[in-house]
Amino acid sequence: MVVRSCWKSRHKSSQQCPRWFRPGLAIVILWFCATHFVCASGLVLGEATNVVQKDAEFDVTYNDTVTSENQTIYAFNHTVSRNKTEGVRVTVDVLLNASESPILFVVRQKQAVLSFQVPLILRGLYQRKYPYNHIGRTLCQPPTVVASETQYFYVDVSTLSSLGTHYQLRVSRVESFTLQTNKKFSFTASPSQPQYFKYVFPEGEDTVIVKVTSDMNFPCSVMSIQDIQCPVYDLDNNVAFIGMYQTITKKGAITVQRKDFPLNSFYVVVVVKTEDEACGGPLRYYPLRPDELIDAGNRTKILDVIVSPAIKTEVYVMGMLFCLGIFLSFYVLTLMVACVHNKRTKKRNIFLDPPDMSPAETGKTPASPYEYGSFADNGSTLSSEAITDSATSTDNNYGYLERSLDSAGRSRQESLSSVEEDDYDTLDDIDSDKNIVRTKKYLCVSDLARKDKRILSKKYQIYFWNIATIAVFYALPVIQLVITYQTVVNVTGNQDICYYNFLCAHPLGALSSFNNILSNVGYVMLGLLFLLIVLKRDITHNRALVRNDINALECGIPKHFGLFYAMGTALMMEGLLSACYHVCPNYTNFQFDTSFMYMIAGLCMLKLYQKRHPDINASAYTAYACLAGVIFFSVLGVVFGKGNMVFWIVFSVIHILATLLLSTQLYYMGRWRLDSGVLRRVVYIVYTDSIRQCSGPMYIDRMVLLVLGNIVNWSLAAYGLIKRPNDFASYLLAIAICNLLLYFAFYIIMKLRSGERIKYLALVIILFTAVVWGFALYFFFQGLSTWQKTPAESRDHNRDCILLSFFDDHDIWHFLSSIAMFGSFLVLLTMDDDLDTVQRDKIYVF
Repeated sequence: MVVRSCWKSRHKSSQQCPRWFRPGLAIVILWFCATHFVCASGLVLGEATNVVQKDAEFDVTYNDTVTSENQTIYAFNHTVSRNKTEGVRVTVDVLLNASESPILFVVRQKQAVLSFQVPLILRGLYQRKYPYNHIGRTLCQPPTVVASETQYFYVDVSTLSSLGTHYQLRVSRVESFTLQTNKKFSFTASPSQPQYFKYVFPEGEDTVIVKVTSDMNFPCSVMSIQDIQCPVYDLDNNVAFIGMYQTITKKGAITVQRKDFPLNSFYVVVVVKTEDEACGGPLRYYPLRPDELIDAGNRTKILDVIVSPAIKTEVYVMGMLFCLGIFLSFYVLTLMVACVHNKRTKKRNIFLDPPDMSPAETGKTPASPYEYGSFADNGSTLSSEAITDSATSTDNNYGYLERSLDSAGRSRQESLSSVEEDDYDTLDDIDSDKNIVRTKKYLCVSDLARKDKRILSKKYQIYFWNIATIAVFYALPVIQLVITYQTVVNVTGNQDICYYNFLCAHPLGALSSFNNILSNVGYVMLGLLFLLIVLKRDITHNRALVRNDINALECGIPKHFGLFYAMGTALMMEGLLSACYHVCPNYTNFQFDTSFMYMIAGLCMLKLYQKRHPDINASAYTAYACLAGVIFFSVLGVVFGKGNMVFWIVFSVIHILATLLLSTQLYYMGRWRLDSGVLRRVVYIVYTDSIRQCSGPMYIDRMVLLVLGNIVNWSLAAYGLIKRPNDFASYLLAIAICNLLLYFAFYIIMKLRSGERIKYLALVIILFTAVVWGFALYFFFQGLSTWQKTPAESRDHNRDCILLSFFDDHDIWHFLSSIAMFGSFLVLLTMDDDLDTVQRDKIYVF
């Protein structure tokens, strides 16, 4: 009561309380608080905790017991030199299971503290817990400014368990803690015993490659490159916090640049993971019970590490000069061939015609090989019979009125802008009846080149403008996305995002693999060269039309260059998008590398068909819509096709139906209808022609091609349905290439069978291209990386550079495939040059 009355009256007169009361009250309160704190501390620490400090030595094993009533501190000291790095490693063993009350080890150093508990609990997928009783950790060495100094560190051992837990402690120096250039070092690691080493850049070395290898696939491990700082993140649950890292099974490599490490040194950290799922290994099933500890078994792994110098700046320069030199040589070679050809053409024109008269004025046509060869003389040959049959059936049965050279030689100087779509098929009714003309047994090019040339030129130019538009709208977001990919890789340091050949990945600036990007320059340069060649031919042809050259008007395969322009643009875009893909190659952006490959294959097939069927070739809108469908299925296959039976069934059915529809379209030259009565008509034709009349197909050549095509495509569909390959994009590309090769082989065979010949230049290009394709495919199938597997499994396929210490096998594939594609385009451009002086009503359609 006295205390309360005095407290309440503290603002009143001081005479109500004695003068000694306030200092005495303060002393009582302080005494009470101190007593309460000591009691509380006793409750927490288990009453009087004994702390024992021992002076300890290196390489001595200390066997001791720890309880909640005693805490042991081991004091160590060692001499640290500025010019010499010496690692210190702490090894702990707990002989009994103490998971409920683990032992806590705290290592106190200058500028660093390391703590861990034993048993160490590491978590895997689905929160699985793996205990480890044997722990080994390397201490981080703080830097020193003086030449030499003695540093102290302490190992504190404590627990909250009232029962005694026996442990062993050993502190030792790490031999070969500093890695030497080009010297392999072997070591052992496990999830609870990670290892890391220091590397210092020698003078004159700005870039090195750190390689970690092992003879064991599993257990899965992680290698990391970290800056010299404390703490070092060397456990499975924190190794990805800083620096660069990648998962490895047998092989891993990281290119390190001096500019990224201001202290001119770094740590190489190797950690063994608690589970193998990240490396594509099996994941054993365990019942998921709360707080259940799982025995991880023996997860010790023997590894080797070696640091070797990377290439110098001179190698970068040599690689770039080599790459540019190869493709610039094609420009020089093309220029030389063009000069020789122009010189021979001028001599031939001077020899054949008077100097002041054009072929149109003389009324002469350059001699055709058909006028002198066996094609004209041997009346018993199939080609001669075919042409005779075509001519007689056209003239006598169908009233085909062949256009005279005079009417065909009218001026071609009219503006294309005056030509409208209504100008299609402005011939007489008897001549424009497509059912009559296209269903003849033997067709000539003149039968399928009846539409106005100006209209067709505009129609095929749309191919070029459409693909140019597609390229812009496709490439811009691709470039933005890959820049984001590369930024993420550089910021996070996660090198599992991209599937490089890390043993031959030479960085430049922010790019992780500059050599894989540089090797794509061939597609762009050769695509541009092909466009220039096509432009030269286009200009020459237009000049011939202006001067009413009979050969240009009525001879040879009709010249339409729109598809050629589209092919050259597609080749350039393939190079650009392949370079974008190789900025960070992985399964999500693989479509960048293949989209324009589908385009190229499709355009080549369309060009082959257009050569003999200029009037009935698909429009640009239809063709690109079909190619868009192919790319759509490519994306679906990459995302959903892996092991999905439903997807493969749907795709195989669509593939077979599309093959049948295309075969019907080609066989009947588009003169059929897809409606509700199509099945009835098919049954009727089969019954009347095959069963009742026992007659074979009217168009035997076409039927042979289509039967072979269906066999190939049905086989590919069956293979996909049975095997279900993981790389759906490559499978789809293989379908396109197989069809292209089949059609090209058929075209060449039918060309030779019809009595036509292949000029020397075209023959040389064909042979050269075939050889280059053979070598290119050899390097393509080397498989230096694969995004169908995990990043660690992909790295097992990595190999060193094989060309100029700068380019790997895949770079050589880029070189050779760009040359082979360019050669294939030239084959399509020049293979029918022998027909330039042959009238179109004597050129067979097949």
